[in-house]
Amino acid sequence: MDPAPEVDPDFPREWIEFVDPANDEHLIVADLTWLLSRWTCVFGTPACQGILSDRPDDGCCSHGAFLSDEDDRKRLSRAVKMLTPQDWQLRCEATNAQGKITRGGYLELDELDDEPALRTRRFEGACIFLNRPGFAGGVGCALHTMALRRGIEPLEVKPDVCWQLPIRRTQDWVDRPDGVQILRTVITEYDRRGWGPGGEDLDWYCSGSPDAHVGSKPVWQSYGPELTELIGAPAYAELARHCKRREGLGLIAIHPATVHAERMPDSTDPLA
Repeated sequence: MDPAPEVDPDFPREWIEFVDPANDEHLIVADLTWLLSRWTCVFGTPACQGILSDRPDDGCCSHGAFLSDEDDRKRLSRAVKMLTPQDWQLRCEATNAQGKITRGGYLELDELDDEPALRTRRFEGACIFLNRPGFAGGVGCALHTMALRRGIEPLEVKPDVCWQLPIRRTQDWVDRPDGVQILRTVITEYDRRGWGPGGEDLDWYCSGSPDAHVGSKPVWQSYGPELTELIGAPAYAELARHCKRREGLGLIAIHPATVHAERMPDSTDPLA
């Protein structure tokens, strides 16, 4: 399908801030325009163009995933041990001569922000965990497939960057006017700019595409487990309460990609 033009990244947004019910020194600042949008992952459908135009089947998996820290690496290591040949098409490419999966089989050393960093190994142009077209287990992330098969949340087995996208969480310690230092957490859209200068080089990106704003549920609901992991269960419950109330009142600043999608002839969720 011919993609709809992505919306300009500069548009009005509505925000809400509230104190975490579990910690009065933790302030949550949430982008309601994004959380009430109808974005949904359209991987595996004609709507997903892929970040590289000549590899649409890769989705956003062409470059592999940088690991955020040691906890991220350990989680991935545990997840790899859970993968079966039925889950993972390229499992044999990550094994040594003795048939054992090695860290070097699925990770490679690279650089991120001028510092050494581990990322998932790329094999024939995309992440080694990406199952390619024709695989009996289905196209897409082997880790995601395995999680669904086991009935667990994909965030329990996937690298941080993979399960968080396109949610962006930033955290800073700030001083209140009374001199008390508090943690300020911002939840918003991980748009092209979130990738730095390289974001402009992506041939297509879903968060600003009307073709991906066709979800049957708003982001705050469809990404409930991920948001809970990012801000904690009490804070998510409070966020959900505010989102429900705002939906009832009606947003002033609706995400323009959601607006455009609603005007398209067929804007139903392809994965519903």
